Formats: sequence, C-alpha cells, structure tokens
Amino acid sequence: MHRIRTTTVALLSTVALTMGAAPLAAHADKPDREPCAKQEAQVQKAEDALARVTAVFAQQKEHVADARQDVKHADNRSERAEAVAALHAAKVKKEKVAKAKKAQQMRLAKANERLAACETADSGTTS
Repeated sequence: MHRIRTTTVALLSTVALTMGAAPLAAHADKPDREPCAKQEAQVQKAEDALARVTAVFAQQKEHVADARQDVKHADNRSERAEAVAALHAAKVKKEKVAKAKKAQQMRLAKANERLAACETADSGTTS
C-alpha cells in the first residue's frame, strides 16, 4: 500500500511539473505588443491610489477642524475632555494618512522613473 502511494505521488508531481512548465514556455515565445505597457499600468494604478489617499487626507483634515471647533465650543469639563480626546484621535489618524500619502507619492515617483527608463531604453533600441 505504501509503495502504491509513493509511486502515485511521484507520478502526479512529475505530471504537475511538466504541465506547469508548458504555459511558461508558451508565454515566453510571445513578444511584447507594447514594451512599456506594464510600467504605464503601474503609473496609472499609482495615480489612482494617490487620488484615493488624497481624498482621505482631505477628509481627515476636515475631521481635525471639526474636532477643534468642538473643543472650542465645549460647555463643561466632561464635554471638553471628550472633545480633546476626539481631537487627539483625529490628529493621530491625520498623521497616519499623511504618511500613507507621502509613501504613495514616492511610489508614483518610482513608477514614473521606471516608465521613463523603459521609454528611453525602447527609443534607444528602435533608433
């Protein structure tokens, strides 16, 4: 029983490895239709992500401004304490989103650099 199981596993793994390599070889034969398409897609994706993060950052700035107004218009100690705590939480979230925005700006810059490098390399090979 053990010998049959071992043989079956070896056979199945050999078939899986053979079948797994076939699509890779077929894909390698296809030439790129557009050499910098991947980089262009990455730039577009990074720009979309930056737009989303920028919208979230603007929303967080509004939350901080609202929290400041709540602190300013608090009537008693307990309301003021709650408003100060909410302001602190809003500031922390704003700082976190600001870091994410900066990181996304750096990703976009890197994607643009890769696209420019690809375009210059492509224009150098076609000349």
